[in-house]
Amino acid sequence: MMTRTRYNFLCYLVVLFLLTSLGCARDRSGENLGPEAQESAQGMEDDFDLLINDFYGDDDLVFEPEYYDPLEPMNRLFFEFNDTLYFWVLKPVNRAYTAVLPIDLRYCFGNFFTNVAAPIRFFNNLLQGEISDAGIVLSRFLINSTFGVLGLGDPALVDFGLEPKPEDFGQTLGAWGVGEGVYLCWPFIGPSNVRDSFGFAADAYSHPVVYFNNDFFISGAYYSGSRINLLSLNPEVYEDLKKYAVDPYVSMRQVYLDYRRNKIKGKTAKQPVVQEL
Repeated sequence: MMTRTRYNFLCYLVVLFLLTSLGCARDRSGENLGPEAQESAQGMEDDFDLLINDFYGDDDLVFEPEYYDPLEPMNRLFFEFNDTLYFWVLKPVNRAYTAVLPIDLRYCFGNFFTNVAAPIRFFNNLLQGEISDAGIVLSRFLINSTFGVLGLGDPALVDFGLEPKPEDFGQTLGAWGVGEGVYLCWPFIGPSNVRDSFGFAADAYSHPVVYFNNDFFISGAYYSGSRINLLSLNPEVYEDLKKYAVDPYVSMRQVYLDYRRNKIKGKTAKQPVVQEL
């Protein structure tokens, strides 16, 4: 049965989606112009379109805003909170974690966490119509759960050449044509947007761990453990991004949005760790 805490969290996401989607649906090209200025701007846009069409086809023009971040003050506040949490809590915990557990064991734990979450990838591949990829996910789960000793190893990749097919519900919504909405930075969770926030909630409630216990704190401990283990395998990613960025908030926002857009477009993206962290 859904606990009150989880119910309140879902209600908050629904209200946030309704509020922000109104802002996403508006045409903001001339919202600060008067009627005459809007007509002039429209005429300029028409001339510009006619000029461009001489050189490009309609399919070649994709005007996609880099970001839509009307909640930036709040997001920056949460970004600072997460930054403080990282240096004051996560980094010291990660140092102790890596000192106690050798890297080979941490990789085994990473394989285990990935294997347990296989149903999420399986169903999202099905929802996207990727039947063959869903079959690969199922095969990987069966092989790694048996020959891989409950998923601690990855013989599906090493011995059978079956590569992971990571998909989540945020990607599924994107594949269905749902817009990303406003950019969000959640405390504890990190960068996201309206669409991926709903995807995160759906994936969380479809995770097998939820159905093996009704304790919210046990589920939270499991999630925290998986995040700490992932951080221990990629300890310098966030600090490197922050070190070389003029504005770490802007850099994290752009890296996240670029990565998610590439994932939804089916392109190969090389920053999966940044997205997870």
